[in-house]
Amino acid sequence: MGIFSRLTDIVNSNLTALLDKAEDPQKMIRMIIQEMEETLVEVRSSSARLLADRKAIVRRIDRLQAESDDWQAKAKLALERDREDLARAAIAEQQLLQDELEAAQKDMKDVDDHLASLDEEIRQLQTKLDDARAKQKSLVRRVNSVQHKAEVRRQTNRDALERAFERFDHYERRIDRMEGEIEAQDLGRSERSTLEQEFADLQNKDRVDEQLAKMKSEIKKDS
Repeated sequence: MGIFSRLTDIVNSNLTALLDKAEDPQKMIRMIIQEMEETLVEVRSSSARLLADRKAIVRRIDRLQAESDDWQAKAKLALERDREDLARAAIAEQQLLQDELEAAQKDMKDVDDHLASLDEEIRQLQTKLDDARAKQKSLVRRVNSVQHKAEVRRQTNRDALERAFERFDHYERRIDRMEGEIEAQDLGRSERSTLEQEFADLQNKDRVDEQLAKMKSEIKKDS
């Protein structure tokens, strides 16, 4: 089923309201444009048929007018030759042709009125179609803009996460290196048993703990 039931629905439609209510505005505007284009083809086809009819009526009017003029000339000739009976018959034929001529001229007026109406409908429909196409272009630009912004935002967030992980890895490697240096100092040494060495170990441990705490604080601050 179409969006519009007749041409006046298209002309009187509020495209903005239709799109605002649509779940998929892009799909809706495509359907609207398609229906408008199909209706425009139908109206133009009707105009083409009427124009063909008009040409036929014009030929008919020309023929009737020529025949009427011929019978009028014959009536005049008959009167000049004192043949009133023939003149009367010729005038009767001319009157019949005049009646047909008047009917054809009325048909011509009806066709011209219909053509004028169709011309106005085509103009209004074309204006509405141009408006719909403009809205479609605007929708495409807006959708592309939103998609671009979303992609930029995703990329930005991804870059931020990567930078955070890189900083974390950097600090982690520093900590590993410091712990390795401390452990390396103990390689090849015998157990420290003197009181002085035990206090030295305690002091060294405090410095390590302090440095580790400082780095952990920096990592939290950067996250």
